[in-house]
Amino acid sequence: MEPLVLTMGWLGIFSPLALGAIGSMIGVGRGGLAAAGAMLEMEGGYGRFVGVAAMPSSQTIYGIVVMLTFNRTLTVGNSPGLFGLGVLTGAALLFSAMAQGSACAASINTSKSKPEVFGISIAPAAVIEGFAVFVFVFALVLAGAIPK
Repeated sequence: MEPLVLTMGWLGIFSPLALGAIGSMIGVGRGGLAAAGAMLEMEGGYGRFVGVAAMPSSQTIYGIVVMLTFNRTLTVGNSPGLFGLGVLTGAALLFSAMAQGSACAASINTSKSKPEVFGISIAPAAVIEGFAVFVFVFALVLAGAIPK
């Protein structure tokens, strides 16, 4: 039983990075597809599309910091807490990056036809980023309650 519990601890430590990175890949891919399509239709201003498409990559950065914060000697006592907090944090980062990628793609598609709404069109992606930041911050706060 002990090896299984310790394995759960390792999964909890690595999940925020792994799941956050998977979400970032999907989200940036969605935004990148929209950016590439917009570049075919526009004569310039490509940099903003690439920048917006890259927004979901931040969830990977949050996952790295959470993973490093969770990293400690595993015991039967702290592994379940690390597993639960890590998997839920990773899932939240995964889904936020995917949702943000969709919001970024919509922003790119909108602003290629109507460039004057570019700034306001990325607001939903920024709100989604805020939710990812909430998960990130509270994962760090709760990590302090898990025994070292």
